[in-house]
Amino acid sequence: MLKYIFDGSFDGLLTAIYEAYYRREIPDEIASGDSPQQSFLVEKVHIETDEEKARKVYMSIKTNISEYTLKNCFYVFISEREDRGTLIYRYLRLGWKIGSKIDDNLKNTTVLAINKIRQQVSKEVHLMLGLIRFSQLSSGIYYSQIEPDNDIIGLLAPHFTERLSDEYWIIHDVKRNIGVMYNKKEWIIRELNSSENISLQDEEEDYQRLWKEYFNTISIKNKINPRLQRQYMPKRYWKHLVEK
Repeated sequence: MLKYIFDGSFDGLLTAIYEAYYRREIPDEIASGDSPQQSFLVEKVHIETDEEKARKVYMSIKTNISEYTLKNCFYVFISEREDRGTLIYRYLRLGWKIGSKIDDNLKNTTVLAINKIRQQVSKEVHLMLGLIRFSQLSSGIYYSQIEPDNDIIGLLAPHFTERLSDEYWIIHDVKRNIGVMYNKKEWIIRELNSSENISLQDEEEDYQRLWKEYFNTISIKNKINPRLQRQYMPKRYWKHLVEK
């Protein structure tokens, strides 16, 4: 069994795929982590990330298959599934054989899996855009905490860049200790470890109390449908909703 190991980055995965092609090897697995267990049945190859090699694979996907396929690969990558590297590799091997019609081939188990994962990630992005709640800090910056299942913070940023273009804001993924920060000109993603020292603006607590009261006031008790509510507002996200 041949196992390629990359550094966990998207460029690292594309580099591994490049190496497999030019070494004329077909790895059984491409993974971002290495198991501490040793086995003489597994040949491990550690792949060093090379931005130029990654760029060549990126452009090859875009021009020789399709931009849609490229987007699929990225969505599967940010799903953080353990088998994402292997799935993407097998998907692309097929794509380079049959071209842009690859995603019509839903009878293929790999293509079907890729499309299902993309749908799941897309659904979470859509949900999160409606569930993010900002609070104004004492510094004047608008701040929000999230804990999504997938690493989608980079897909959320463009929406809020447009909606809150004249404000400073931070969306903090506390599950992954990263945050996207916007300075009225551009957004960047960087490591953000702690929210312990965050202090709200004096008026913010009053606004949050008023919002909770409004939420409770407009609810019609005999029409409350917890099942439907969880469908549109999954319970795993309630932790960071002011009204919950």
